Amino acid sequence: MLRLSLGAKFTLGTIVAIALAFMYIPLFLVVINSFSAARLSSWPIAEFSTVWWEAAFIDEPIRAALLNSVLVGLGATAIALILGTLVAFALQRYTFFGKQSVNLLVVLPIALPGIVTGVALNNTYNQILEPIGIDVGYFGMIIAHGTFCIVMVFNNVFARLRRINPSIEEASRDLGATPLQTFRLVTFPQFRSAFVAGAILAFALSFDEVVVTIFTAPPGVDTLPLWIMNQMARPNEASMVNVVATVVILASFIPVWVSQRLARGADERE
Repeated sequence: MLRLSLGAKFTLGTIVAIALAFMYIPLFLVVINSFSAARLSSWPIAEFSTVWWEAAFIDEPIRAALLNSVLVGLGATAIALILGTLVAFALQRYTFFGKQSVNLLVVLPIALPGIVTGVALNNTYNQILEPIGIDVGYFGMIIAHGTFCIVMVFNNVFARLRRINPSIEEASRDLGATPLQTFRLVTFPQFRSAFVAGAILAFALSFDEVVVTIFTAPPGVDTLPLWIMNQMARPNEASMVNVVATVVILASFIPVWVSQRLARGADERE
């Protein structure tokens, strides 16, 4: 086991503290500024108020953007759950020609820059599908988000399937259980936590996405991140932007925390 000297521990701790401060102090300032009574963001804050939270709550464009983010996130998560789980089972349980290529193609969308994915999908929708009469519209944005959300579910389910003892499923079949009963009562409970964690992470990833959304959103449709980006050019809307940004920060933090708790609980049960 590697043992560090007191000086090395202090140096490492200082570096970690600086890195964490660099990442989280700006987020903390956004949250604090959302409670400022001033129309323009300033520091230090002269007066605290919830006036901008109240204004954001009744603002129709913000509510519409929030609804769009939720609907797109749920749709993308549903696509990711179905396809990500099926691909995970196929790659873990079976051997076939091109297996490694399929694995690469599934993971590739999360590695590609968002602008590349967005441009590719935009060209497909506008230059190939629309000329033949297929208008993907709102559903096209959901498909676009689903392409990179699949990886979240795939990685979680695939890793858990590799740790499942196949003899347990064989014992279930030997005792007379049908394949469906074996899956429902034996297999699924063993990867359920990874399945749920993947769904939560997929939703969080879709909820925060802005680059792909720019290229695939129908005209007049905004998600919360897209609304924030559009309002950044309006200084008078800075306080409202801070409120919405705080909501996005919380929406990103909670799913990650829940998924970690699920993964930790599954590891403790094993």
